[in-house]
Amino acid sequence: QVQLVESGGGLVQAGGSLKLSCAASRGTFSRYAMGWFRQAPGKEREFVAGISGNGVNTGYTDSVKGRFTISRDSAKNTVFLQMNSLKPEDTAGYYCSSVAVLSGSRWYRGKESYDYWGQGTQVTVSS
Repeated sequence: QVQLVESGGGLVQAGGSLKLSCAASRGTFSRYAMGWFRQAPGKEREFVAGISGNGVNTGYTDSVKGRFTISRDSAKNTVFLQMNSLKPEDTAGYYCSSVAVLSGSRWYRGKESYDYWGQGTQVTVSS
């Protein structure tokens, strides 16, 4: 079973930046597509970004395109989410997720596609 541990959340002013990390233990990291989701109080968990097992292909929800960047370091079994130009509406708990894949070139948008989840890290953006 894959264990995921997020870090890097915190309090930041609007316009600032944060970089989230998600360390994965167990399994062959390159065989897992990874994703970042977020959930604000009273709202559904929503897709933020996804990256393929080979790290080549990525996808983002429209509201973060041009501001957030997902990446992965296979040597460190870690996936990152660089968040720039943060807005108060980005405030949420951010969750890392993974799924074992046969195709290393695919990423996934739906939360139902993922098998493993981290405990989350809180991001709060003040106005």
